[in-house]
Formats: sequence, C-alpha cells, structure tokens
Amino acid sequence: MIRLFDKHNSRRCLMALCLLICTAVCAVAQQAVRDFVRESGIPSGSLAVLVVDVATGDTIAAHNVSAPLIPASIMKSVTTAALLQHTGPDYEYHTRVYTEGDIDSNGILHGNVVTVASGDPSLNSRVEPVGTDIIAEIAEALMEAGVKSIEGRLIVDDSVWSGPSIPSGWARPDLARDYGTGIHSLNFENNTKGSSSVSDPTAVYLGRLRGALEVRGINVQGKTVDGGTRNEILDHVSPPIDEIMRSLMMRSDNMMAEAMLRTYSKETGGDGSTTDGASRGMSLWKRRGLPMGGVRIEDGSGLSRSNRLTADFMGSVLRDMSHDVYYASFFPLAGQEGTLRKFLCNTELDSYIAMKTGSMTGIQCFAGYKLDEEYAPTHIVVIMANDIQGGNGRMKKAAAKMLLRLFGCNVPSEQ
Repeated sequence: MIRLFDKHNSRRCLMALCLLICTAVCAVAQQAVRDFVRESGIPSGSLAVLVVDVATGDTIAAHNVSAPLIPASIMKSVTTAALLQHTGPDYEYHTRVYTEGDIDSNGILHGNVVTVASGDPSLNSRVEPVGTDIIAEIAEALMEAGVKSIEGRLIVDDSVWSGPSIPSGWARPDLARDYGTGIHSLNFENNTKGSSSVSDPTAVYLGRLRGALEVRGINVQGKTVDGGTRNEILDHVSPPIDEIMRSLMMRSDNMMAEAMLRTYSKETGGDGSTTDGASRGMSLWKRRGLPMGGVRIEDGSGLSRSNRLTADFMGSVLRDMSHDVYYASFFPLAGQEGTLRKFLCNTELDSYIAMKTGSMTGIQCFAGYKLDEEYAPTHIVVIMANDIQGGNGRMKKAAAKMLLRLFGCNVPSEQ
C-alpha cells in the first residue's frame, strides 16, 4: 500500500511539474505575442497570431485568431492544398493538337489544325518549371505527317474553362501589370510581355505558331473550311503539378495560382470558373470540419481584397496538410528562398522556418511551418497584419523577433 501510494504521489508530482512547465512556456509565448502587438505599431484588432504544436495540437501562442482579415498571397497556400489533396503530386495537363480533315498526296491539309487548350499555366513558360516547346513540337508533328500546306486555319478550342479570365475584386491598376494578368484556357509564355500583362495569349500563341510553320515551309492559307475527321498529332504534357505548385509558391505567381483554383473546379466536376472553384473550395474545408466563420474565398491567388481568412482557419489548413511532404516543400525557407530570402537570415531560425508570405499595401501576412533537422513540420505558424500605416518593415522586424522568442532563440540586436 505504501509503495502504491508513493507511485501515485510520484505521478501526481510529475503531472504537476509538467503543468508548471507548460504554464511557464505559454506565459513566455503570450508575452512574446503581446510585445509583438505593441512593437508592430498596428492596431491589436488588425493583427492575428497562431502557433500550434503539430504533434499534440496544443496552441503555443494565440491572438485574435477568429478575426477575418485580408490574407493577400497566403491564400495560395489554401488553393494549392485543395488541389493537391484531389490530384496528388503527379497530375499533368495535356494540351492536344489535331489535324482536322484529309491530307492529299501533295501534302495539302484540306482542313484545320486545332489546339485543344487544357488550362496549363506552364505552356512555354519563361520561368520554372520550363517544359518542352509546344510550337516546335507542333511544327515537327505536321512535318512528320507530310503536311506542306494548310488550306484552313489554325484554331484554338478554349472550352475547357468557363467564366471571365480576371477574377472579381482585382484592382484595375493591377490588370496591366505582369502580376495581374488573367488566367485563360490557353495560356502562353506566362501571359506576359516584360512587366506587362497580355490580355489575349491565344493571339500570341497563334501568331507564334504561324510564324514557326512558315519558317519550315508550311503555308497556312486561312480559308474557312468545314472540319473533317480529327486525328491527334500531338499530346503536349506539362511538368507534374507539384513542380508548378512549388514554383508558384516560391515566386508567388498569381496566374499559376488562379490556374490551380480553376483546375480544382474542373477536376471535381465543375465548370472550371473561378467562382465555382472558390465555392467548391469553401465546401471542401467545411466538409473537413475546419472553422469557417468569417472565411470568404474570392480567388486562388489572394490578389482580391475581398478575400477573408482567419488565423484559426489558416492554421487548420496547415495542420490538415502537415503530413504531406510535397506540400511542406512548397514553402520558401527563411533566409534562403523566394519571398522569404531576407527574413530571419543569419539567425537561429535561418532555414528552420518555411512560410508563404502575403504582401499588399497595408497588409503583411505569413503562414507556414517551423521545421526540424529533417525539414519536417513541428509547429504551425500564422501571422496576419492588416491596416499597416507606412511600410511593412516595422511589422516584419517585430514578427522576426517574436518568432525567435517563441522558439527559444537568441534575438540579435539588429532584429
């Protein structure tokens, strides 16, 4: 009986000690958050912080986690999560090309050449992932088929997606810039020219294709010819979707992110529109039991200021996906990659924080993971700030200091 009593006593003592340690850790964490709120210079109601232990689900630090805030580009983390769960990492876009009509003994195609668009955002991309050149592939395929002249036209079937190419809520000044270009059924060369957007990538594609065929001696007569039997001459395959996702997350590519949302719509039985993709995304997370209060999804990239996420929702998405090694690898490493290259550089958290950033005028958000030595997520990290006056530098500096304190690191004087 005495030994049993001692055993129970020891257990109670251990539990009490653990409780004291946990209470002390949480107190330090909450003080770090309070200091962040004060030092950021942003109204408390316009800030949200959430740090969660992945293994236990315990909340390490929290502030204003139910407040609906504009997420900016951390919305891309939600979009890629939804599609990746449905398709897996190996999904590919197939852009197929057909001859339409008969080819006579003189090499004349009595019909058209039809490209059936797939929505592939990486078609002849100038940035990673760079696939094969569809223009050269089509020209080679026509030459192999013995085509020397095309009586009809070069046509693009763009029926894969419906709805406008520009999501609602995008600011008009953004539309002329490369980051504000639309997402179409047929995308070509990132739908950009230099730092400007291209409103009609199909026209650019057809012009480039016509020129390449003429160089090879294949004349396009451009007559209106009734389509005959279709024969596939090319199946252009994109890089795997995990490579596209990693590129868009590292570079914060709005066009590619919108492609992911529209692809999610199409692949889950919808019409491929932005509106349908957003609606289906909301339904997905609701079915998964995530906290949806105040959440509003308007696009896939976060460029619309009508989007609203809560730190609670964002943290739940990150926890839902924390087991997926592909997903975790999409997030830029602090001090090393993409939009996080300068953040926490040369600190103890350099390379041990992986987060998507979201920046707009008056907005700075972070969402991602604290990593261990094997680059596996140990903690979920969400920081959202709206209503920033002036630049974002003060908020970033305060956020870096808070993270260093939360994870028990030294805070350099320059932080």
